[in-house]
Amino acid sequence: MRIQTDTSRCEGHGLCADVAPEVYDLDEDAVVVLRHDVLPEALRAKAEAGARACPVAVLRVVE
Repeated sequence: MRIQTDTSRCEGHGLCADVAPEVYDLDEDAVVVLRHDVLPEALRAKAEAGARACPVAVLRVVE
């Protein structure tokens, strides 16, 4: 399982990182950074919650 992201559309709101800091972070330009290349199953619910929190829908959890 992994997370797809379109960083070119990220507006740096940081809600994903607020909801799921174990999964998402922001770089110095306030663009989303993924903490895992392959998402551990234990973090799936957190990752999905963080993706749902994104107001511009740039995050998606995929198998």
